[in-house]
Amino acid sequence: MLSVLSYGRIVARAVLGGLSQTDGRDYRLITASCGFGKDFRKGILKKGMCYGDDACFIARHKSADVLGVADGVGGWRDYGVDPSQFSATLMKTCERLVKVGRFTPSSPVGILTSGYYELLQNKVPLLGSSTACIVVLDRRSHRIHTCNLGDSGFLVVRGGEVVHRSDEQQHYFNTPFQLSIAPPGAEGVVLSDSPEAADSSSFDVQLGDIILTATDGLFDNMPDYMILQELKKLKNTNYDSIQQTARSIAEQAHELAYDPNYMSPFAQFACDNGLNVRGGKPDDITVLLSIVAEYTD
Repeated sequence: MLSVLSYGRIVARAVLGGLSQTDGRDYRLITASCGFGKDFRKGILKKGMCYGDDACFIARHKSADVLGVADGVGGWRDYGVDPSQFSATLMKTCERLVKVGRFTPSSPVGILTSGYYELLQNKVPLLGSSTACIVVLDRRSHRIHTCNLGDSGFLVVRGGEVVHRSDEQQHYFNTPFQLSIAPPGAEGVVLSDSPEAADSSSFDVQLGDIILTATDGLFDNMPDYMILQELKKLKNTNYDSIQQTARSIAEQAHELAYDPNYMSPFAQFACDNGLNVRGGKPDDITVLLSIVAEYTD
């Protein structure tokens, strides 16, 4: 038999749980970005939300906040194609679709699919490939909806622990799922996945949750425990603090990428696949760092 005190605690938890589920406040994401292109050390920079062959966007509509990152496949450069054009155009197209309201918050894969098919129908030929990850916060329902194709991805951190994360999609070692547009006649030769093949997830978030969305340049060079150490430095939800932490994470990943003696997550993954690899992985790095906050006009 339950004591009166125990019963009271159960009722209190139930009431509080019910209140949290019916919280009438809208949520929002406060987001800052930072990144480095692989050619950063050579002084080569690009304008806009692009870091090397990576691209990203941060967009808002009346019902949702939407983030996206994409990593252009560098191998196209061997064929005279600028890999950044595909990823940048894909992200700009997705951003435009969000801003004009042509999306459903619960279906980020719909944003990715519409953006990709617009590229396929483009009158100006656009060749290339890219991974992609899109994260949507439905402000009213307090739910995050995601889709991830390839090896970019996201982490959700609460109370200093990772509570949600994306699943990486690889065909085989260092060959992620990717969207592609091939030259005429080469469609069957160039690796290309359908946007519908993206891994999708949905889950509730709480005020104060931290969402880190990034390309593989981050995750290949920084394990979770290092990322969590940097996130501990985030003391409040103002933009400047978030921006400073995003930059700190991107800078550390960039430094580790060029350390020949560091056993990076990428090097460990290579060893697991029978390759003798050590050191960081020089790559473009894009970091979007967000905090879930109460929406204010």
